[in-house]
Amino acid sequence: MTSDRTRDRLIERLKEQGIESNLVLERIRNVPRHLFVDEALASRSYEDTALPIGLGQTISQPYIVAKMTEALIDSVKGDFVLEIGTGCGYQTAILASFFKKIYTVELIRSLLLKTKQRLRDMNIYNVQFRHGDGWKGWQKYGPYDGIIVAAAAPELPNDLLEQLNIGGVLIIPIGPPREQELILVKRNHDHYETKNLGSVSFVPLVKGK
Repeated sequence: MTSDRTRDRLIERLKEQGIESNLVLERIRNVPRHLFVDEALASRSYEDTALPIGLGQTISQPYIVAKMTEALIDSVKGDFVLEIGTGCGYQTAILASFFKKIYTVELIRSLLLKTKQRLRDMNIYNVQFRHGDGWKGWQKYGPYDGIIVAAAAPELPNDLLEQLNIGGVLIIPIGPPREQELILVKRNHDHYETKNLGSVSFVPLVKGK
């Protein structure tokens, strides 16, 4: 279920859907996605589908992870990235090989603690973790060259926009369930440019502590 053949099939599917970056495809191929899901779902871990990870959360579809990662590395000219919605840490692990430092925020403490240990066990050490409200970002280490959000907001969070470097990029799903669009926002000196990257489906970005 975790054989080279199984992973190769996933990579071929991602290519067919338009993922072009060989660096992203290789990272998707090499990160052991079965370690991020419960053992009962491990046999499905290299399917191109989102899977439940408990606590009302999901591990994102590999295509969406690849698409967001590709858009980020194509657009970001810098080393420091903020991730909102750590979840099980799969997206974090994919990003970790492309940037000097990942700062990641998760609302659910028990999930964050489990994910922190998982990434340490995988020898991923360039990630700093915070339990907190993703709507507020992580001002202490900003501004960031890139921000990636793994949950859908009804509108662009102002705090995240303000934590972008000049020239920095925010990638975030916007909209209600079944009507979400993945938006790329670039901060210029005096305005923001936006680009629609297509329809997506994410859990909501919840406010709170």
